[in-house]
Amino acid sequence: MTKDIYQDLSQLGKDIKAPTSPEEAVLDKVPNPRPNVDYFVRFTCPEFTSLCPVTGQPDFAHIVIDYVPGDVLVESKSLKLYMQSFRNHAAFHEDCTVGIAERLVEELKPKWLRIGGYWYPRGGIPIDVFYQTGDAPEGVWIPEQGVPSYRGRG
Repeated sequence: MTKDIYQDLSQLGKDIKAPTSPEEAVLDKVPNPRPNVDYFVRFTCPEFTSLCPVTGQPDFAHIVIDYVPGDVLVESKSLKLYMQSFRNHAAFHEDCTVGIAERLVEELKPKWLRIGGYWYPRGGIPIDVFYQTGDAPEGVWIPEQGVPSYRGRG
């Protein structure tokens, strides 16, 4: 594999400002170096933030994205900037979590994808949001996400 497969990356190795909205964010993709092998990839974003669409107050979540790649991988810097673009985005927890999954599925066309949005309490109620494209490919080790349900001071 040669480095020229990375020539079309728009963000890696460049001084890029964070996008101001998820719609503006670009998700760079690279060819999967092991397209004939089913394997598992996890991205963890423990400091995800967005805004409540009603009050404008910040909402915080621990987001875990799991996928089995198809023909392409998401480039991690572009994913980081995409996730950061939600900081000024006003949407409910469900919309953010499922919207991230739908965008990744649309652009990456993975063999399988799962996302867990573990949202911290606002108004005394934590909300966890989960999305999955279907059954994971047979034979792929899929570990638990390892994020416990919110227990307060328990």
